[in-house]
Amino acid sequence: MKALKYIFFLLLLVIIGGAIYIATLENSYKVARTRLIKAPAQVVYNTVNDYKSWPSWSPWLEKDSLAVVTYGDNTVGKGASYAWKSSHKEVGEGSIETIEAKPYETIHQRISFEDWDSESDIYWNFKPIDGGTEVTWSMKGKMNFMFKAYAAFTGGMEKQVGPNYERGLYKLDSVVQATMKKYSISVNGITTHSGGYYLYNTTSCKIDEFDSKMQEMMHRVKQYVQKNNIQMAGKPFTLYHTYDEENNAVIFSSAVPVPERVITEAGSGILTGMLKPFKALKTTLKGDYVNLKEAWETANGYLTENGLEQVLGSPAMEVYSTGPETTPNPAEWLTEIYIPIK
Repeated sequence: MKALKYIFFLLLLVIIGGAIYIATLENSYKVARTRLIKAPAQVVYNTVNDYKSWPSWSPWLEKDSLAVVTYGDNTVGKGASYAWKSSHKEVGEGSIETIEAKPYETIHQRISFEDWDSESDIYWNFKPIDGGTEVTWSMKGKMNFMFKAYAAFTGGMEKQVGPNYERGLYKLDSVVQATMKKYSISVNGITTHSGGYYLYNTTSCKIDEFDSKMQEMMHRVKQYVQKNNIQMAGKPFTLYHTYDEENNAVIFSSAVPVPERVITEAGSGILTGMLKPFKALKTTLKGDYVNLKEAWETANGYLTENGLEQVLGSPAMEVYSTGPETTPNPAEWLTEIYIPIK
């Protein structure tokens, strides 16, 4: 009996000592992780800001594919919310709500865990840097006695949350990259391009130098338009006069449409042209410019399959309906291809 009393007394001391130790632990915690994602801040922000995207990259929902997710009436921006329920011990049950959302800069969310009867604050920061976005995901909150006891026996919140945040940011990066690579090509069919006046400059270069040269030439035309307060009558475009893959050479014009004939300054390198209305096969690329080659191949394949003949000597055309200047996500860029046909 004495032995049992000693064992009981010893256990009591351990329990009391453990309780005292837990009581002396910090009542608050903060965990943060950062990752550089090679994508515009707007693209990353929009992905995080929409709760319907979370199942594709959440490190906790990854642990239980059978977890039940319930969305609120709103899933984007301030007031958005969703809840989850899982039998997995690391996922559990809880809910999250967006408290504030400052477009492309910060998001403040509040998360509650059913098991712990407590709330924590989550903060996202998006900082443009080195051609990408530095994303910081952090969580901080208060801990009651039971929460502290759990944290103490599982290695603390840093050990519990930190690795999951690292995994989540890694998956977020992958989802964002995949999102930006999405594209589609549509052959719209035969149409009539209305033509019109345009300002342009022309040059030749190797095909593998085309991208940088075209940007340089287009910048000059737009700069001239802005400097002289000339109204644009549509979207900028490229005219391909010669495209010789065998000799790695291209002759092209970078142009912007204008409502009427413009007399340009001598020596400016900017000229005025006029396109008469012409019959064309129209093809649309929705996506990054890296897919333009495939779009052209699709268009030329359609010409061959349908017995359509291109008008030799008439330049083919790329119209940049939306691009990086107005739409950060390459998956949303729209480029229209017009091939003159007989």
